[in-house]
Amino acid sequence: MTKTVEAFFDGEVLRPAEPLELQPNTRVRIIVETSESKGKPRSFLRTARSLNLEGPSDWSERIEEYLYGRQSGARK
Repeated sequence: MTKTVEAFFDGEVLRPAEPLELQPNTRVRIIVETSESKGKPRSFLRTARSLNLEGPSDWSERIEEYLYGRQSGARK
């Protein structure tokens, strides 16, 4: 059987991120492949800005109208 499992190394042992369907004392072969983090997680705003979305310049003022098709407050 071959299965890929995410795991975390706590400094002493590898801990699977999900339960394994193995009997106690089952011999397994582990191939370690680290997934590198690319620094700090990006904020939502930074991610949104990187998408280069295009739209009306008044989105923040008329969000109700653009999302739901209804005018808000002062524009009724």
